[in-house]
Amino acid sequence: MFVIMVYDVNQKRVAKVLKIARKYLNWVQNSVLEGEITDAKYEKLKVEITKTIELEEDSVIFYVLRSTRYTKREIIGLSKGGHQVII
Repeated sequence: MFVIMVYDVNQKRVAKVLKIARKYLNWVQNSVLEGEITDAKYEKLKVEITKTIELEEDSVIFYVLRSTRYTKREIIGLSKGGHQVII
């Protein structure tokens, strides 16, 4: 599956969340990661993130796409993150 992860967490936890997410996904830009991931690794990622964030204060959103077949990615301006073509 293909996952896009977007997060808005307290500054104290930003580095921890990014470090966890980069084990599974590719960093795209500030607070955004994406990539192909197995169901098992996706579940593991969610568990690690849940243990790290404060549920009453932080927010993490996962967009789960079963296929990238009908997706298109356009960048306007500076391209941040990895230089891999994902979609």
